[in-house]
Amino acid sequence: LKKWVLALCALSSSLLLVTIVAHSQNLQDALEQTLSVNVDLVLVNATVSDSQTGRPVTGMKGEHFEIYEDRVQQEIQYFSAEDVPLSVGIIFDVSGSMKDKMSVARDAAVTFLQTGSPQDEHFLVPFSGRAEITQDFTSDIARLQNQLIFTPAQGMTALYDAVYLGLEKVKEGRNPKKALLMITDGQDNRSRYTFRNVREYVRESDVQLYAIGIVDSLNSQLGLGRTGRGLIEELADVTGGRSFFPNSVFELEDITRRIAVELKNQYVIGYFSSNKDAEGKWRDIQVDVNPPR
Repeated sequence: LKKWVLALCALSSSLLLVTIVAHSQNLQDALEQTLSVNVDLVLVNATVSDSQTGRPVTGMKGEHFEIYEDRVQQEIQYFSAEDVPLSVGIIFDVSGSMKDKMSVARDAAVTFLQTGSPQDEHFLVPFSGRAEITQDFTSDIARLQNQLIFTPAQGMTALYDAVYLGLEKVKEGRNPKKALLMITDGQDNRSRYTFRNVREYVRESDVQLYAIGIVDSLNSQLGLGRTGRGLIEELADVTGGRSFFPNSVFELEDITRRIAVELKNQYVIGYFSSNKDAEGKWRDIQVDVNPPR
């Protein structure tokens, strides 16, 4: 065979089409042999929490779940409850309104890092009037902590730019499971990117966003209305993550620990979609739980 051409096409309905075309020089007319392989396995992260305590429920099996796509039940083909390493970006607000909260917020971020495993990797994106990566991927918590200590709180709030930058960076992570943790006390007032830009980008990214919006003081723009809070909630919901809005900074440490534990106790459910149409539309997925006695 003289030449092989390999084409890989990813469709929005999670359909991968691999086509191999072989050309033989021994035939006058080019002989084309095409092999098509459809790989449409859909993987869904799911967290089960106790309704009384909010703590993650472990020990569930595949038989305890049902999954639906556009209201049509799907057959579960893959199930995992393993604790896998994470690649996580810390999106940390260092704008002027965070000045009185920096110490507690910094300690809460360190608690999140310490609750993980040595195999996890993290990077840091502090943001005020602009966002930048000050610490690349590392498993050394001390390096991230030092960056936070020496970053002053000042300026405005480029929140959307920070999330966008975090989404771009986390793709480079070596671990398949990826997430962002954002800590902020205000709504955006400085970004080049718009909320719509970030929302569309986050929908196309296989990344969970966990957001903590501090609303405890008059300096917090999130406490003045539901506009900023609603946008943060929507971004987190779109990714399958969660948002938290504590009334006191002293709740931060408990929340970050809770997020870290939740990320480590998620189930992964996989199915082959019964809808084979590659129509390019978003599909609604619903997961139901039938808990054991």
